[in-house]
Amino acid sequence: MISQIKRNIYVLLLLTPALGMLTGVTSAANQITDIKFASLQGEQFEISLQFSEPPPEASAYEIGTPPRLIVDFPGVDSSLPEKKYALGFTSASQAVIVSDGRQTRLIVNLTESIPFQVDTESNKVRIRAGKAANQSARSQAKAPVSESETHASSASGSSVQGALAITDIDFRRGGDGSGTIVIDLSQPSVNVDIDRVGNKIDLSFYQTELPESLDRRLDVIDFATPVQAIDSRQEGNATVITVEASGQYDYLAYQADGQYVVNIKPLSDVEVEEQTKKFAFSGERLNLDFQDIKVRSVLQIIAEFTSLNLVASDTVTGSITLRLDNVPWDQALEIILKAKGLDKRQEGNVLMVAPADEIAEQERLQVEANKQLQELAPLETAFVRIKYADAREIFELFTARRTEEGQSNSSGQEGNATTTILSERGSAIVDDRTNTIILTDTEEKINAFKRLISEIDVPIKQVLIEARIVIASTDFKKELGVTWGLAGIDKIAGNTTSSAFGDKTLGFSGRRSGLNPGAGVAESFTYSADEIETDDGNDGIAGTADDITTYTRNFDFGLGDSLAVDLGVSNPTGSFSLGYLTDNFLIDLELSALESDGFGEIVSQPKVLTGDKQQAVIKSGTEIAYQKATSSGATSIEFKEAVLQLEVTPQITPDNRIIMDLKVSQDSVGDFTPTGEPSIDITQIETQALVGNGQTLVLGGIFQTEEVNGTDKVPLLGDIPFLGRLFRNELRNLEKREILIFITPKIINDNLLDR
Repeated sequence: MISQIKRNIYVLLLLTPALGMLTGVTSAANQITDIKFASLQGEQFEISLQFSEPPPEASAYEIGTPPRLIVDFPGVDSSLPEKKYALGFTSASQAVIVSDGRQTRLIVNLTESIPFQVDTESNKVRIRAGKAANQSARSQAKAPVSESETHASSASGSSVQGALAITDIDFRRGGDGSGTIVIDLSQPSVNVDIDRVGNKIDLSFYQTELPESLDRRLDVIDFATPVQAIDSRQEGNATVITVEASGQYDYLAYQADGQYVVNIKPLSDVEVEEQTKKFAFSGERLNLDFQDIKVRSVLQIIAEFTSLNLVASDTVTGSITLRLDNVPWDQALEIILKAKGLDKRQEGNVLMVAPADEIAEQERLQVEANKQLQELAPLETAFVRIKYADAREIFELFTARRTEEGQSNSSGQEGNATTTILSERGSAIVDDRTNTIILTDTEEKINAFKRLISEIDVPIKQVLIEARIVIASTDFKKELGVTWGLAGIDKIAGNTTSSAFGDKTLGFSGRRSGLNPGAGVAESFTYSADEIETDDGNDGIAGTADDITTYTRNFDFGLGDSLAVDLGVSNPTGSFSLGYLTDNFLIDLELSALESDGFGEIVSQPKVLTGDKQQAVIKSGTEIAYQKATSSGATSIEFKEAVLQLEVTPQITPDNRIIMDLKVSQDSVGDFTPTGEPSIDITQIETQALVGNGQTLVLGGIFQTEEVNGTDKVPLLGDIPFLGRLFRNELRNLEKREILIFITPKIINDNLLDR
């Protein structure tokens, strides 16, 4: 029997990680990355723990019997390569780190009770302990100790004052389907032995009494946990609690003060598979204890235990001595066979045992016999119609060339035998017109080929991929400009230049072109006799009435030629013009303004249907023709595409999600280069994405903002307050453009294809 101290330490060290699961602590992100030990002056020592993040507040306390220092770190995991560390200090012999991924506990085995203190510094926790440590500096108090425990600690040896007893046995079901047995003890200092035998877990509490009210059997099968029943009984001076469980399970047990807890949880399929890899034997357990027993007799015992039919070769002889306790029967059989150089073959419920070399020779002879039978078997011809796949592709998939590369057989064909599936005498040809493979081989090989075709010649799933390209744009433009000019006009009479008198004209118009003749502006001037008199030679008398001569001169003065400031808006949405004209002076003014505000949205929605792992392309747009010079100096017509295109290759995963290799583009015609070649404005995304069936995923987006504020002005004059507006052109332009690309794949139901 293990001593009291060793048993308590063993149970606490190995089974404490279950405490974190019962406390419900969430999964930890912080980890203990390093641990160091150092000896200090006197009989002190220091344990330094390094954390990946600032550590949480530690909970530390000391247990008196046996003496142990416990430090708990909630929400912390351990990434240390080892769990146990031997210590050579006077007052400490071992340190153990245990973790369940959500809580980590440091256990220091002490030789006696000593003071300690816990300090936190950045990402480190330092634990100092020893007789020379200042007891008043303890950062944590001892765990509460019952009166009986205090008596036990002060007593000599390991004797315990007062009787040990179990006060209660309780069962609880966990949220993960686990079952927890909680056993309340009258005192923590109790020796416990735990043993798993088959589907039973026996807990033996030595020197412990069991009240008559707790001597019972609890049926907990209705709780839907691996635990089926809990049987408590008194055996001599010990209390034995047997936990009956079923199925694949694992258990953790630990003691926390006056409670002993056993947690039994079912194993997942992954955990069962991992355990099977570690231990490949799963037969019912048995006990074998024999000395110098015949091998044939042991094999007979195993056959009767497993209810198998046994056939042993005459060459199976000899005796064996063995003692196997609680060992799976298949492992026991394997051990016996290896010890005697034997091997086994099982067909159904018949087990054949013989020397290994004898079985190997029998199998070799069987293979040769089967080969000879195959060589002598008659050849048959079969027509295998391929339904969904391409017969040529399947043929090439399984075809291997019989002749060397570059050589042909007698029929002039190469590679017409599927040597991986058919026999050496078999051959296969393909009829592309009917999509049929014609086989010539034995019946066994033909049937094997047909079974293979039935597995791979199946319709592939189809996927409908829908892309949506949304282009939203907004723009705002505001422009204000002015155009004005002035000019002077001289009138010429004969060879004399004079400032003749003319009408004054004031004109208004929405445009400067409206100030042309016909809108109040004179195009010509007429001079009367009162202005200029000359002898016309008709009567010879100057100054008579018939001497009146009229001079008419047309002045073609363009308004644009007389501009002083030309800062107008190129394409105004509104303008105001003012013109003032005298006989020898012209002034005109035009104010023009432009303000535009727009919003546009372009939605492109290409769709394409394709099969699993098959590329599909759909595009729509234009091809732009342009001339391009060749090396000979001539010109040729070439084309550039400006299209909306969706290119996709889907792959359906076993969980009905879709991996897609995508290329989505929407191109448009841009500006033309000086050589006449068009530029293409490209909007494109190329990526790989994993999307659920029928779900919409945003592949990407582009957001562009362009803001332009400009001023054209006449130097100096344009800076004059208020008046300077007559010498300025102001422009404000704001454009926003956003592009979003969505993708939605849908797996087409096979039932829809038949409608």
